[in-house]
Amino acid sequence: MAIDLIIFNRLQCNEDYGRKVIPFLKGEDFQDYSDKLTFNIVDEYIKKYNTFPTKEALLIDLSNRDGINDDVFKKTRDRISELNSDEKTEIQWLLDQTEKFCQEKAIYNAIMSSIQILDDKSGKTSKGSIPQVLSDALAVSFDTHIGHDFLEDYDARYEFYHKKESRIPFDLHYFNEITGGGIPNKTLNIALAGTGVGKSLLMCHFAAANLTKGYNVLYITMEMAEERIAERIDANLLDIPLDQLQIIPLQSYKSKIEKIMAKTTGKLIVKEYPTACAGSANFRHLLNELKIKKNFKPDIIYIDYLNICMSSRMKYGANINSYTYIKAIAEELRGLAVEFNVPIFSATQTTRSGYSSSDLGLEDTSESFGLPATADFMFGLQTSEEMESRNQILVKQLKNRFNDPGSNRRFFLGIDRSKMRLYDVEQSAQEDLLDGPKNKAKSVFDNSKFGSEDTERNLPSIKFNKQVFAGFK
Repeated sequence: MAIDLIIFNRLQCNEDYGRKVIPFLKGEDFQDYSDKLTFNIVDEYIKKYNTFPTKEALLIDLSNRDGINDDVFKKTRDRISELNSDEKTEIQWLLDQTEKFCQEKAIYNAIMSSIQILDDKSGKTSKGSIPQVLSDALAVSFDTHIGHDFLEDYDARYEFYHKKESRIPFDLHYFNEITGGGIPNKTLNIALAGTGVGKSLLMCHFAAANLTKGYNVLYITMEMAEERIAERIDANLLDIPLDQLQIIPLQSYKSKIEKIMAKTTGKLIVKEYPTACAGSANFRHLLNELKIKKNFKPDIIYIDYLNICMSSRMKYGANINSYTYIKAIAEELRGLAVEFNVPIFSATQTTRSGYSSSDLGLEDTSESFGLPATADFMFGLQTSEEMESRNQILVKQLKNRFNDPGSNRRFFLGIDRSKMRLYDVEQSAQEDLLDGPKNKAKSVFDNSKFGSEDTERNLPSIKFNKQVFAGFK
């Protein structure tokens, strides 16, 4: 039995099937005129009565139709008479076959339309419309999800509440605490810091940690050469200072790399692009190439860094300001994260005032406030002479869609710049912060005693905090 006859059979006896396929079926999908007429009668009936016709209803509507010659009428009547509502067909199989039928017909009709456009000498239809015609045909898909029905879909919603979300965990305690266990897929995550504070160091450390946990990592750099990024990751993984990498013997270096290879199933690929010459379209092409040529699909992507990417939607110029342009880049990168179901991690610079600020905020984001508006997770990195002397760096949450940003809003990390590495510090180091884990509810001043003789007991801690935040870079 031909697929078109099976489709007609199910349309007049299975409403679930019919409502899934009728939005995609068209009269032009059927080559035989009697089949087109049969479908048009069915389609008109559904649109008018919002239900599916019986065989008898189709025959009556056919007999009432004007302008049909006897041969077409007889052939169409015979076609309708052949319909069998008792026929049993596996619905999922039929849905797959109907989708394939619609896709093939859409492509065929698009090619025929394109030929007509090319042959049209009048110029009524632009030849530039051909790509869109073909694109629409290739996009045919039976995606029936058109929204979440709050009352009907409560089972699926409850299952979602109790489903453990896939996340890429950190190797640092407080980052896992503030993100609820790591970074989810389909998100854009941003580190905000001034020049030289440690944006690239942070991303290289995270990339190295991901690799050792068995994740596939793609590191895209537009600020430094591929070899410089790889050098920093080498220093981190091999536990060797940067200046020692040039003098380590080849055999020793090879032995250390082989030990890393034996411990992980992940891969790390570093790809360099010229500054401001690549954007989401280039990254999409790279991801497809890696999948085809290397069978490589990243679990997380690092982009160093967002502000020197290129927008694939608009060209920076006199009519495009920095707010619009950087926001467009951020939206495109987040769209790329959603498309490939991965988290994307990048960074941005602070403003001139933010560089020396003792308390970074979202307003200290350089060039465009549209970036923090788009990001899912954003935090600031700060340092000072006091912290540098203690080999520490301060992290402050700025935006967090994964967890409560008021919990552990600030915390210290240890930093080893010679080995491009971050590490957790002792809990006692966190207690000096005003909103640290143990002092989250503690005020700077004890209001119940302010103005009393006990005030002097509070002054030393206040003085220490001023020293911590003095001279930020």
